[in-house]
Amino acid sequence: MLAVTQVTLITPDTVIENGTLLVAGGRILAVGGPSLSVADATEIREAPGLILAPGFLDLQVNGGFGLDFTANPATIWDVAARLPRYGVTSFLPTIITSPPEKVRAAQRALAGGPPTGWTGATPLGLHLEGPFLNPGKKGAHNPAYLRTASAESIADWSPDNGVRLVTLAPELPWALEATAELSRRGVVVSAGHSLATYDEAAAGFNAGARYATHLFNAMPTLHHRDPGLVAAALVDPRITIGLIPDGLHVHPALVKLVWRLLGRDRLNLVTDAMAAMGMPPDEYLLGDFRVKVDETSARLPDGTLAGCILSLDAILRAFRSMTGASLPDLLATVTTTPAGLLGLGNKLGRIAPGMAADFVLMTPDLSIVETFIAGKSTFRQQDDRAG
Repeated sequence: MLAVTQVTLITPDTVIENGTLLVAGGRILAVGGPSLSVADATEIREAPGLILAPGFLDLQVNGGFGLDFTANPATIWDVAARLPRYGVTSFLPTIITSPPEKVRAAQRALAGGPPTGWTGATPLGLHLEGPFLNPGKKGAHNPAYLRTASAESIADWSPDNGVRLVTLAPELPWALEATAELSRRGVVVSAGHSLATYDEAAAGFNAGARYATHLFNAMPTLHHRDPGLVAAALVDPRITIGLIPDGLHVHPALVKLVWRLLGRDRLNLVTDAMAAMGMPPDEYLLGDFRVKVDETSARLPDGTLAGCILSLDAILRAFRSMTGASLPDLLATVTTTPAGLLGLGNKLGRIAPGMAADFVLMTPDLSIVETFIAGKSTFRQQDDRAG
């Protein structure tokens, strides 16, 4: 049994100073203060000055470390092995608009499982961002592969077959039918890359969509007489909203406004990370396209933003600087909120008895010191404060 002691423990529903966490068999056994007995522990990790929080979930990761999932789905496990350095313990590998065989290859990559001896962040299923997107808001997606949905095209899309989230444009033909059918199977459907009017977006939400992909990006600008998808998502209490607060995708003033409107229970921070995450400036793939990456952004030759280059811990630091969010509220946007959206809130996203022992140790400035997955250390920064 592992005991982590002398830590500020954020569940994130409560904060326990000088807290103690007990872990065994990949699960959390007990959570408490300094009086919690550690007599049966076989390993004691003292972590004074550090914060212990649930491991982070990222619902939109296109790749990283020079690797792109759409170009080569087999690289999912390579990237997953390195994500714990950013506090990420679970994620959705994201396949952007591509031929059907790419999706099938990604499904096979997940079904085949990791290589022998592998450790890393857990892929919870694919996020299929496309191909049922509006050509008028294609962003960095290849228009040659865009198409409308059909019963045949989604026949094997389900969590059991490795598909957890699908982004589509609700105004397209058969989109509402696809939304209803995928939702019935337990797939989370998201509205995005869309030119939907307010009423068309609302119809998508009424059909079962429960998420909005990277709010403001790849959708019409919010207009006071033609509010569109942005307003429809913001005002519907059923909808969780994805946001990329890297300072480029959304102006900090709007990030702050969205935070005031939604709070921790409806806002989910994502990276939309592409192959350049963790790499120096250069050119990298995003699907079929070469993307020019400098110190701050990733763009197509025409200037279109093509994903993000920040890691999730950096996204959290940026968001906190923009909003002043408290640490428990901040952490909820990448723990309890995405876990709940995926229907996994009884397993992931909280520090509580019976939950998966996926957690991070970090400094007060959100620098990751150590990441644990199923109670095992998968990343550890060389830092005396880690015990």
